[in-house]
Amino acid sequence: MSRYRPPSEKGSIYITADGYARLRDEYDQLWRVRRPEVVRALATAAAEGDRSENAEYQYRKKELREIDRRVRYLQVRLPDLRVVDRVPDDTGKVYFGAYVEVADDSGEPRRHRIVGPDEAGTEPGYISVDSPLARALLGKAEGDVLKLRLPAGETELEIVSVAYS
Repeated sequence: MSRYRPPSEKGSIYITADGYARLRDEYDQLWRVRRPEVVRALATAAAEGDRSENAEYQYRKKELREIDRRVRYLQVRLPDLRVVDRVPDDTGKVYFGAYVEVADDSGEPRRHRIVGPDEAGTEPGYISVDSPLARALLGKAEGDVLKLRLPAGETELEIVSVAYS
């Protein structure tokens, strides 16, 4: 069995202003604060002698690799992102950044916000614009009913409300 995995499909490049600020803060925190702390701790652990049996040294090396991996990802991803901070002209329809309340077959309401893949899951109800649910919702308006095929079977969703704030 090979370790090769084909590259994953690129996600959407759109992000909300809040999501961009959160990613930028994460990058600054990792690069300016966390990485220097880990480097200092690594140097201290390396000075203790035999590195092959030094658990602190091994742990700090691993931690530094993880930080560097995330920093490299953010350095490449941040310039490519497009911040969407404008409310669409037609606020009655579902577009990027919308808060959408939907009711399923049982009438149970759920609230979602359509955001970029980099911020999906950061808050409860945030779903990626690339997800099947978001794709089904895009362009629909309040009161529309849509059928969605799920692994458990087909279900109907009704759009109860659309808001952008």
